[in-house]
Amino acid sequence: MIGSLFGRRSIGQAIALFFLAALVAPAAAIEIQQVKSPGGIEAWLVRDTSVPILSIEFSFRGGRAYDPANKAGLSNLLSGMLGEGAGELDSKTFQTELQNKSIRMSFGAGRDTFRGSLKTLNVHRKRAAELLSLALTQPRFDAEPLERMRQQSLVSLKRRATNPNYIAGRTWATAVFGAHPYAMPSGGTEESLNAITQQDLLDAVKDRFARNLLIIGVTGDITPAELGPLLDQAFGTLPARGDMATIPEVEPEFRGETYVVDLDVPQSAILFGQRGLKRDDPHWYTGLVMNYILGGGGFSSRLYSEVREKRGLAYSVGAGLNPMRLTALIAGSAGTNNENVAESLKIIQSEWRRMRDEGVTEDELSQAKSFLTGSFPLRLSSTDRIARMLVSIQYHNLGIDYIDRRASYIKAVTRDDIAKLARELIDPEGLTFVIVGKPKAVKATAPAPQI
Repeated sequence: MIGSLFGRRSIGQAIALFFLAALVAPAAAIEIQQVKSPGGIEAWLVRDTSVPILSIEFSFRGGRAYDPANKAGLSNLLSGMLGEGAGELDSKTFQTELQNKSIRMSFGAGRDTFRGSLKTLNVHRKRAAELLSLALTQPRFDAEPLERMRQQSLVSLKRRATNPNYIAGRTWATAVFGAHPYAMPSGGTEESLNAITQQDLLDAVKDRFARNLLIIGVTGDITPAELGPLLDQAFGTLPARGDMATIPEVEPEFRGETYVVDLDVPQSAILFGQRGLKRDDPHWYTGLVMNYILGGGGFSSRLYSEVREKRGLAYSVGAGLNPMRLTALIAGSAGTNNENVAESLKIIQSEWRRMRDEGVTEDELSQAKSFLTGSFPLRLSSTDRIARMLVSIQYHNLGIDYIDRRASYIKAVTRDDIAKLARELIDPEGLTFVIVGKPKAVKATAPAPQI
């Protein structure tokens, strides 16, 4: 989110952009194939014969927000438990099998999705698919590893309890999302973690891991004909349909409040934000370029330049678009000494207002376009990253030729487009702040919500 080398016309910048631009051609040449297995499992494939490795990335719709209200942290605990034994293999035997064959398997819970990853040498891909299938359809959730993972989660919670950034995130989510599931703590609470049972985990697997909720991306040395049976092996025994709970969309409340959480630390953690753009919004690419200039461009962004580089007020500052399934935000963060908080807030709001009232310069626009198009291929620099990209493209319904089209959307953005969107979207008066620390000369406009 942060970063001013790109704020100057330096030789280093020119060299960096040259090499980034040189990578565009390979990215555009990537061939994505749509594969359907004999059993009806669909996946997108990018074949790469350069190394004898297979990367499979997948996700199920439904993540932490779908945890029962009294079982917050269930998805996170589930992600840690899936590798702790399955079928006839207990935890130690399962992990030994993965290690002996150099198979990497991992799971993670996002707000809206539950993701998984499998990376294996081609020679072991059949066994890797078998182990993945066991983990997804026959997890054991034995008592010993369950208690071990639960205790690890509880220890993590205790560490976070005094972490300013964690407190700020929880407070901000509670302030803007209220009682909506998006406000639930990702790692749960001591009470909710202790309430999670083996049956809760089994029910989550049954309800969430289903073929109609599944998206798959594959990269590696494998043909479509070879991939089809492997997909059936890995995912074919999943139920056809899951039984996901329905969660309503949410309209976050941004009333321009400043919330302060008193914590005896020398540096304050600051979170701020307002409403944003969903990924399917027709103005998404305009917003992407606008945000890069405002706060998402690392060293080159206005926030970094004004808050850190020119005034030395903060050691970190930035903002980004955060599109979620049920809402969208522009959210940012900063970290600074308690004495500098008030001025930092003033500058952030001032830059928000400048973007709304003045838009961007032609030089800023050109620089943003160069970076956003030139750096994109770096996301495609490994089999894992390509496979994850394939999942993301499918999740957002961007189309199989998205990689070829993306640059044209960014290049088409004009200053007038940004000026119009900024007037409609950017809301300095509605910008909501949470500060955790002992900020000097900062007055809270409302009591911070309890977390």
